[in-house]
Parts: sequence; C-alpha cells; structure tokens
Amino acid sequence: MDRFQAMQVFTRVVEANSFTLAADTLGLPRSTITTTIQALERQLRTKLLNRTTRRLSLTPDGASYYERCLRILADVEDAEASLHDTTHGPRGRLRVDTLPSMGRLILIPALCDFHTRYPDIELAIGMSDRPIDLVQDAVDCVVRVGELKGPTLVGKRIGTLEIVTCAAPAYIERYGEPTTIQELDQHRAVHYFSSATGKSVEDWNFSVDDKPVDVSVNGIISVNDSEAYLTCGLQGFGMIQLPRYMVTPYLQTGELREVLAQWAPAPMPISVAYLYNRHLSPKVRVFVDWVSELFQKCPRMRDCTDGKGYSPECAFGSERKGGSTIRDFLVREGVEESTF
Repeated sequence: MDRFQAMQVFTRVVEANSFTLAADTLGLPRSTITTTIQALERQLRTKLLNRTTRRLSLTPDGASYYERCLRILADVEDAEASLHDTTHGPRGRLRVDTLPSMGRLILIPALCDFHTRYPDIELAIGMSDRPIDLVQDAVDCVVRVGELKGPTLVGKRIGTLEIVTCAAPAYIERYGEPTTIQELDQHRAVHYFSSATGKSVEDWNFSVDDKPVDVSVNGIISVNDSEAYLTCGLQGFGMIQLPRYMVTPYLQTGELREVLAQWAPAPMPISVAYLYNRHLSPKVRVFVDWVSELFQKCPRMRDCTDGKGYSPECAFGSERKGGSTIRDFLVREGVEESTF
C-alpha cells in the first residue's frame, strides 16, 4: 500500500464526507477509495471512520490520524511550494468560513484585491451560522468573534466588535428614547431566536461600572435571521442590538439612532483562526495577513477607544459562558457564531 496516497485518499474522504465525492475529485474509481480506506484501517489496526447510509464521521483515532495526515501533507505541500518560482506566489484551494454578515459586508467586497494579489489561490468561502469543526468540515481557517476555544487552534486577533443599541426615528417618536437602563421596562425590542433550538433571546447585555448586566426587554416580534432582525429595527418594530459594522451606514444616514451608548456592552475580539498544523501553509499565511490588513483598514470596523481601527492595547471584556443575552447569541448561536 502506498501510504502517502492512502493519506491523501483518507483526508479527501473526510473533507468530502463521501466516498463517491472523494472518488470524483481524485479521479479514481469509488471501489479504489473503499479498498484504500479498508487497507489503511487494516494496516493501522484501528477503525478510522464510522459509516452510515447518510454520512461519515471520524472515530477518535480517525480524528487524531486525520490531523497528523494534514500536518504531513501540508509539510509536503510547503516543501514543494518552496521550490516553485517565488514570483508565482501561493496556489491551491483555500476554504474559509466566516459569519454571514461579516462575509457579505467586509470580505466579499474586498475579494478582487485578494484575487489580484494571489490569482492562483482558489477561494471557497462558507458563510453559515452553525458551529464549524475545522477538522470535520475541512476548513482551513475561520474569522470569528469571541475568545478562541480548543488547544489545536492558533489565532491572530484582527479587530474588535462593538455591539450597538439603536432604534429607528419612528420608534423613538412613538415610544420615546430611553435615557437609563431602568427605563427599558417601558420599551420593546426585536427578539432573536435560534433556528436550531427555537430558544428566544429576551435579555440584552449592558456594561455598568465595567460589569456585565443583563436586562429583560419586552417585544412583539422574533426572527432568526440577522438581516430580518435589522429590517425589523429599521421598520420601528422595536429597538435592536447589533454589531456596529452592520448598522454604521444607517446610523450615518439617520435611519437608526444609537441609544444608551454610555452602557454599551464590552467589545469582543475578532480573530482569524486556523489549526496549528496548517499554519505553515503559504496560502493560509497570505490569507491571514491579507484579512488582518483588511480589518485594520475597513471603515466599518472601529477601535473601542479612538476610532482609528484595531489596537492591540484595546481592553476586551471578559467572556461569560452559557449566557442568554443578544450579545451571547451573537457569539454562540445566531448572528455571530464562535463555537469551534
């Protein structure tokens, strides 16, 4: 058995989550893929994959072996890349995952610049609200909000995310503008609920004397999509809490007005993260550098102290676990998923 080819077949099966798709992308018969995996498991004397009629999943040994295979294959790719003419630059397929709103508003508009710099990199950008497993989902790197979790992750902090509480002028004209947190019991909010659990968020998070405070706010409408959530706020159904990069244009035009700014939630870190065994890949390295530069220059992103972009010295609020505020859902379940 060609062990190097077996590693390639195994990693492709995991990434494709299908023997048939792996065979198609490798240009091999499906029977060859099946035989190779069976021979590999016999050679290693362990089961690597759990197979059902609907999907494949890694066993614990399979997950460990997959990570080692990625490291070996990445080292080979890096060694080969180092022999190429440096003027050609990095090449290959790079799979990135980001938050839907961040991808649509920040990454996608700047992709022409990335392609101009690195024309030989084929980008596959996933934008979803579900938790991402970099190994199981075969993702090279992710852009996420919140503290990074997991010992196998390497991350570079590229910015901060500020949560803004705001309301449409029509709402303020009808209900007035709250001037204290205590007045929120006289107001209404647009609620967000998880499409996975159906759980609705009725608590908002604020920072009072540098301590997080959860406040329950009444509401008459709930949605499970960030764009719908924003639209409801623009229509005056209630106040909303969203990342500043999503509401900046509407604050500038006056379609939304920021309220309770002095008690805004503590800002959260934004990072680009990747598995430690992929950090030597040239294509991952240039993407990390490019997205870091992009966020530092992006007019939608603002530093939490001086408005001049990301500053490493910026103080970040501590992350709480298991919360159920809008801010927590932005990180955990809904608009801004940061579970790895």
